[in-house]
Amino acid sequence: MDTYMNSNTIPAGTHIGRTALQASDLEELTGFYRDIVGLSVQRRSNAIVVLGAGETPLLVLEQNEDTLARGRSEAGLYHNAFRVPSRAALGDALGRIRNHWRLSGASNHGVSEALYLTDPAGNGIEIYYDFPREEWPRTDDGGIKMGTTYLDLDSVEAAAGGESGVPPETDVGHVHLEVTSLEAFRDFYVDVLGFETQVTEPDALFVSAGGYHHHIGANVWHDRTSPSDGSGLAWFEIVLPETQALEAIQNQVADSQFSMTATNGEASVIGVDGIEIRITVESQPSSR
Repeated sequence: MDTYMNSNTIPAGTHIGRTALQASDLEELTGFYRDIVGLSVQRRSNAIVVLGAGETPLLVLEQNEDTLARGRSEAGLYHNAFRVPSRAALGDALGRIRNHWRLSGASNHGVSEALYLTDPAGNGIEIYYDFPREEWPRTDDGGIKMGTTYLDLDSVEAAAGGESGVPPETDVGHVHLEVTSLEAFRDFYVDVLGFETQVTEPDALFVSAGGYHHHIGANVWHDRTSPSDGSGLAWFEIVLPETQALEAIQNQVADSQFSMTATNGEASVIGVDGIEIRITVESQPSSR
């Protein structure tokens, strides 16, 4: 494991905003993310449903009746990770899953406690709670040390606060991708966009801004060999704390093999493996 810093490091306040999924059955996915994950429906039309926590949009479902399940060879989403602000909220999520769905996994990662499940369209989901940053385990050189150990689910559910939905402070803590090459992933997200590598494993890589354990993860566990075809994950959003950071990224992308389009203070780039990233600034909420 190691920590690698780019000279064009992305600002510490950078975080993940919304993620968007293609939905062949918009009503089914809307009901799932509302009733099981606990998001609230904020806006809907015939083709788009926006769900979130409090007043913050977190998930966009885009109707596409022609979308198919992602093939075995294609890169794309491993999971969306919704971060709740307390162990009580994690317990509430576990109760909803146990009562109305099925849990596919649960782990203590040292930095967080996490629940895993899969939505009706096959998209992976993590719901997790972070331990205080000062309690995160560290390597001998000061880097973040993440592991996977047993999570006492009965203890988590016992902490539940009795709420039917997620708290308004809930956000998308990170996005985890399945990629065709960790080297290509690092070249784009670290060298071009400016994220810092936090944890490197033989088959996985985790990058972040501001010393977080990871805002974007990547793995090659299932030997994906083809770019994303847009099934499942349509795009995800990176939110910057200042306009100057967006300008810096535009310059960095201009010097790379990738191209970026920008309108009204927002930008979009098709990154490695054909995955679209939308980039906006905190003080200028996205109009999309």
